[in-house]
Amino acid sequence: MTEKSQRLRLLHLHSSFAAGGKELRAAKLMNAFDPRIDHTVISAVPGEIGAAAAVDRGIAVSYPDDFPALSGRPFPRRLLGVARAMLGHDLVLTYNWGAMDAVMAHTLFAEALSLPPLIHHEDGFNQDEAHKLKASRNVYRRLALARAQGLVVPSQRLEEIARTEWHQPRRMVHRVANGIPVSAYGGKPRPDALPRLIKRDGEAWLGTLAGLRAIKNLPRLVRAFAGLPTHWQLVILGEGPERDAIRAEADRLGVADRVHLPGFVGDPAKALGLFDLFALSSDSEQFPISVVEAMASRLAVVSPRVGDVAAMVAAENAPFITPAGDETALADALSRLAADPAARQAIGKANRARAEAEYDEAAMVAAYRRIYGGALGRATFP
Repeated sequence: MTEKSQRLRLLHLHSSFAAGGKELRAAKLMNAFDPRIDHTVISAVPGEIGAAAAVDRGIAVSYPDDFPALSGRPFPRRLLGVARAMLGHDLVLTYNWGAMDAVMAHTLFAEALSLPPLIHHEDGFNQDEAHKLKASRNVYRRLALARAQGLVVPSQRLEEIARTEWHQPRRMVHRVANGIPVSAYGGKPRPDALPRLIKRDGEAWLGTLAGLRAIKNLPRLVRAFAGLPTHWQLVILGEGPERDAIRAEADRLGVADRVHLPGFVGDPAKALGLFDLFALSSDSEQFPISVVEAMASRLAVVSPRVGDVAAMVAAENAPFITPAGDETALADALSRLAADPAARQAIGKANRARAEAEYDEAAMVAAYRRIYGGALGRATFP
């Protein structure tokens, strides 16, 4: 790729490019690939491009605002406009339900327009499908994916759904575990590593890393935390529309002075070491990167049994993965680990070892190179 005409052009169509797990993974892959690739990133939610901050300066990436809308009624004329906008690219990458109309547009017009190959990525579901998938969406996904060159999922649960609910053939479905640079995690951070928040002597921090969205059910975490001793603080790293709901629940329970929302942190490796215990409270997850980051940071994890979380953590951590939706069990697990520093240390050590063995990002990047290269008919991807 020495001439401009030979540069690969990748089109990324996201349900949102806010700073969430799948978006930050996409940014990480852009950074890992050849810097001479041209990336065009579209968010189905206008203006939601917070993950752009995670893309290295040397990467050729644009965020045009004149791309056809990814959401709306799937009338042929609208879908034709979306399909035409794919022309001029070498590979189309689509992400989650919010980009499924683009996948349908590709299937309908790929042959007529000689469209580039398309790989779809599914990372989980919003609140409206947290507990039960919608039959109409299953049918739509099944039809839309008919001409895709591949479907990438991070979890065993999503792989099963893709095969049984969306009827995707085995050769189409690629399960790639989310990875991180494990060696970058686990160091001792400065007490002031977070903006507007300093860890003081004698404090213990229960932390989480999540987009502040309804699916994460962070008011549940506030309730589970509220019974911990007063030297414990709850620190929620992330941004999103549920900030006021979290604050309101902390106010209602009288723990607002111990619940902190310092905002999005661009480099979690520099902050997670401040935590003494990590927790999730989500209604739905698949393979949350935040859990891998916590494990790499030598933290014990308390979480509902959602997605692959129970299979991700070390065996020593398994008793603290609680039944989904059981708030009492979640609070009890937090209480037991908060009172047992030795257990937290032992579990954190085991989680770190598992992260080193299973979840380093080098394997993830290599897998994506194989998948994208295969879609382009190449032995390797730059």
